[in-house]
Amino acid sequence: MSESKCPVPRDQQPTNEFIELSKSIFFSWPKTKKSLILILIKFWVGTFVIFLVISSGSIYFKTSLLKYILLSFFSSLSIPLLISIKLYLGWNHIFKRLSSERVEYEESGWYDGQIWIKPLVLKEKESLIASIEVKPILKNLIQILSIISILALSGILLFQYNNF
Repeated sequence: MSESKCPVPRDQQPTNEFIELSKSIFFSWPKTKKSLILILIKFWVGTFVIFLVISSGSIYFKTSLLKYILLSFFSSLSIPLLISIKLYLGWNHIFKRLSSERVEYEESGWYDGQIWIKPLVLKEKESLIASIEVKPILKNLIQILSIISILALSGILLFQYNNF
């Protein structure tokens, strides 16, 4: 955006927000689907070990080793699920800002919000960034969230309706 024509502060311009989010260590994880899956699996395994240690102190689970392992396995999905939700919310916010016709911004604080309508050239440029760069990331995150949710729900159903 041209500094002379754009009243939006530099750090609140959607293109600059996209660049900053892309440079972030946490939000750069979903740039490639394989790397995100590997990171989430590492968190899942780490959380699984922690949950095994925590639930090992329960007298209830000492009677059923299978229940003990399965409960730790399914409950450890909570951390990758929360990480995926955080990533999705951040990238979805940027997608909406890039593909919007208007830019909402604050000049000096929360109390003086303004709206600036993007010129056509800028709108096309940011729509292109949104569709080429951000949309595939959102698509991958939705797929990963779906898989984690299905696994977590199957674990809940398994414990709800089985007496083993």
